[in-house]
Amino acid sequence: MKATSIIAASILSASAIPAMAQSSVTLYGLIDEGFNFTNNAHGEKAYQLQSGYLQGSRWGLKGAEDLGGGVKAIFQLENGFNVNNGKLGQGGLMFGRQAYVGVASDTYGKMTLGRQYDSLVDFLAQTTVNGNWGGYIFAHPYDNDNTDNTFRVNNTAKYTSPNLAGFQFGGTYSFSNDTNFANNRQYSVGAQYTNGSLLIAAAYLQANNPSSTATGAITNGGDQNFLATRLRIFGAGINYTVGSATLGFAYTNTNLTQPLSSTYVGVITPPVGSNLSSLRFQNFEVNAKYQFTPAFFAGAMYTYTHTDFNATSGKLHPNYQMVGLMADYYLSKRTDLYLQGAYQHVSGDKTQTVLDVAYVPGAAGVSSNSNQFVIRAAMRHKF
Repeated sequence: MKATSIIAASILSASAIPAMAQSSVTLYGLIDEGFNFTNNAHGEKAYQLQSGYLQGSRWGLKGAEDLGGGVKAIFQLENGFNVNNGKLGQGGLMFGRQAYVGVASDTYGKMTLGRQYDSLVDFLAQTTVNGNWGGYIFAHPYDNDNTDNTFRVNNTAKYTSPNLAGFQFGGTYSFSNDTNFANNRQYSVGAQYTNGSLLIAAAYLQANNPSSTATGAITNGGDQNFLATRLRIFGAGINYTVGSATLGFAYTNTNLTQPLSSTYVGVITPPVGSNLSSLRFQNFEVNAKYQFTPAFFAGAMYTYTHTDFNATSGKLHPNYQMVGLMADYYLSKRTDLYLQGAYQHVSGDKTQTVLDVAYVPGAAGVSSNSNQFVIRAAMRHKF
């Protein structure tokens, strides 16, 4: 009897080993560092060493534990930082890029809770240059549609479906964590369809009083694109690959109610005597990338942004045009060198605000006139 018990215990111990082997924790990260030149920052030239433009410099931990039946527990903690001075990114948060825990099923999809990306980032951003292969300096003016991840969403419950014959969808709801249930909350939905070389995606986001509180969906200070009473964004995009070439088009529409300021350029309210009731950006982007060899590609983009500036004194229409070029060469699977540049021109009506002058995302400062360009030469290493 005693021998039988020992044998049974041995069998149980042995059977537990494969289950434990299904658990994993991975440490990962990347460093993106390079030289920037801005031709006009408040009327002066600027030469800078800057971190995290093609991709934000980061390190993180992610893991999974097999729970059986095709279900696993998952988590991810991701930190953003500045290589030049070692400071934390995303307004000084420890894990400002991502911090969540959840469950994933091969059959039913994934449910996660924590600080995460919204559906615009998950689905639509990949059809834009800044959200795919180009990064920061190709973002639409002031990253008005958040396709460049200016903000993440806190207190978020997020669902992502499995791939259903090429179709996938998902959504987020971010709690205000306030006694006023709707104050600084966010919700978004998105979907995509892939079929061989074709990708089609669409998404919608709404945030009420974004950045109005310290504990709500969108953090106030260092992690927002605009301060306003309401933010609404929707859009759609398409990518199509033909041989070594990938062609893309994206349209996004951003509506701001009673906007006060932009994280990038500061106060945007008009002169005394006129109130800004709403601001709308319509972004039309075309892009192309050509993979010359497995190690080298070059790409280009053009964006036209039409703006409705609705003030008590009347409706005005400043417009933005941006052209960008990029080349990227991989020295290895984990290390690449890249060169990129972007030029922006502002035209149309004058609002008598900072929106009248050019600002390429990531520039050293706003231009003193309607034109500005930024050039960057950099290195990225993944680990």
